[in-house]
Amino acid sequence: MATKKQQRRRQKLKRHEYEEVYVDEEGNELAPEEAEELVGAASPRRAERTPKERPTSRSGRTIDPPSWRRTGRRTLIFFPLMLAVVFLLSPELPVATKIINTLVLMGFFVPFSYFMDSMMWRSYQRRVGRAADSKKS
Repeated sequence: MATKKQQRRRQKLKRHEYEEVYVDEEGNELAPEEAEELVGAASPRRAERTPKERPTSRSGRTIDPPSWRRTGRRTLIFFPLMLAVVFLLSPELPVATKIINTLVLMGFFVPFSYFMDSMMWRSYQRRVGRAADSKKS
């Protein structure tokens, strides 16, 4: 079964049986026959086609090089979440122990997060390098 996004794309492709779309002064789409009839009265303009830039990755996001600053911001976001999870999963422990457990978890999370950023960056660089090489050929 196709996803909703795939269904929308398919519907968009099948929306018009013709290649060019004409737009009148109010911005309404016109069929080619209607556009030809109005050429004498008021000339419809063609819808502006802007060439879409290809996304730099499949998701359309650009991948930035790894940085400790971004990893620190991510840590500030995840620290309260991990603390809440530790509080929920171990209600019998004292508060100081829960905070220490969360700090230990963050000790693993921060380097792992930076490592994953660097892995994604290297993968992106290889992909861009291959794309540049294929364009040269």
